[in-house]
Amino acid sequence: MPKIKVVAYARFSSDNQRTESIDAQLREIKEYCLKENYQLVNVYLDEVKSGLSDERPGFLSMIDDAENNKFDAVIVHKLDRFSRDRYDSAIYKRKLKKAGVKLFSVLERLDDSPESIILESVLEGMAEYYSKNLARETLKGLTENALKCQHNGGIPALGYQVDPVTKKYVIDEYEADTVRKIYELYLNDYGYLEIVEHLNANSRQTKRGKPFGKNSLYEILKNEKYIGYYIYNKVKNRRIYGANNHNYKNAEDIIRIAGGVPQIITNEQWKKAREKMERNRRKAAQYKTKYVYPLSGLVYCERCGASYCGHHSTSRGCINFYYACSRKRNKKDCDAPLVNKELLEETVMIELEKRLFTAEGLDKTAHYIRDYAISLSMHKTSKVSSYKIELEKVNLQINKMLESIMDGMYHSSMKEKMTELEIKKSCLEKELDNYEYTESPVPSLNEIKGLIACKNVRVMNELELKECFQKYIKKVTISDGDNIQIELVVNTHGVP
Repeated sequence: MPKIKVVAYARFSSDNQRTESIDAQLREIKEYCLKENYQLVNVYLDEVKSGLSDERPGFLSMIDDAENNKFDAVIVHKLDRFSRDRYDSAIYKRKLKKAGVKLFSVLERLDDSPESIILESVLEGMAEYYSKNLARETLKGLTENALKCQHNGGIPALGYQVDPVTKKYVIDEYEADTVRKIYELYLNDYGYLEIVEHLNANSRQTKRGKPFGKNSLYEILKNEKYIGYYIYNKVKNRRIYGANNHNYKNAEDIIRIAGGVPQIITNEQWKKAREKMERNRRKAAQYKTKYVYPLSGLVYCERCGASYCGHHSTSRGCINFYYACSRKRNKKDCDAPLVNKELLEETVMIELEKRLFTAEGLDKTAHYIRDYAISLSMHKTSKVSSYKIELEKVNLQINKMLESIMDGMYHSSMKEKMTELEIKKSCLEKELDNYEYTESPVPSLNEIKGLIACKNVRVMNELELKECFQKYIKKVTISDGDNIQIELVVNTHGVP
């Protein structure tokens, strides 16, 4: 009679960090096979994987092979090695059963009797209780760490290291400079690809020492750590929702402490970056719609603060187009009226023509932009001068300290002081490089007018009109349906 072909499955989890655990499991499984006269044809292993998760490559490979009829039975040391989650256990046991594959446990001798079914259910329940109780106790300790704003494991965000004594976040100046550069470029209208190219060309790397990509930029631009917030317990259980989920817990369950992390980016920079990301997100969504609404993403309701979105309805075979308060449409708790699409866009075009595209409006706006560029240039010049003076002072201090050391006047405190000076020198040199990188000549009035001027809005199609509105309109606020306030991107200084 041919032997039954069996495979072994073994794992050790994060609550039992011993590699010899797997060796012990396999040894007893092999003894069990000899005793029962089974043929062991394969071994599937998972190391440091939780039994509550089915994200186990060895386990999933075993299930696939079972469904392909490569063996007759699976042997585990204990049932909790198979799974500690009763739902997953039932699912995968059913898959084995449909494939005609049995499940044996070395320590728990179970058969197909009713009593064994009850015993197996009790054992699985105990295993799941043990795992979830351990997770709860672990969470208590992590929560205490979080309330003290201490690092709770994992790789710190770019720009930070962890103090080995206090376990709190401290700034890594070199990495922090990369973070500041990312925000600076993004707020100066560099696209993701342009920022990535600039960073990689200057040998900047991610926290893992790899070249930058668009996804890493996105995470940096929305990370509240950079404005000093310590945040813990934000994301729902990754075992349930997946490692890359965006399911966040309720606000009352999240630990969020202002000032818990050293701040790298100013509040204003972070706010502007988030606003820009939101505008870009809305733009991407708008271009997917069937109809074009040139003012989408720019119009807001004064009553509730929600944005207006494009809306259309059909009446007697005719399609009517409107802009509608999104809160009114989705939550039904705002009574702002619909605004006719053609009427609103016509009002905005008239204002643009009157306040910006007339000769007087264009001239005043060009003067304002040039004056601002001059003041910005003077500010940069002043900054560069102050940085150079400060750098000279630091170099002088470093040279004096080196002379003292060479004269034999060494003290242990000098090492710490020298490190501080070198860091300060490096930061000043980077700041000077940044200002030289962003330095640009002040444009003439004609150059500015050439950039602002565009073709007649009256002959634009809707996509061209949309680009025009996005370029010149900052915000349109609607109150009472016919009261429309238009805010331009550039200040036209009282042009009628």
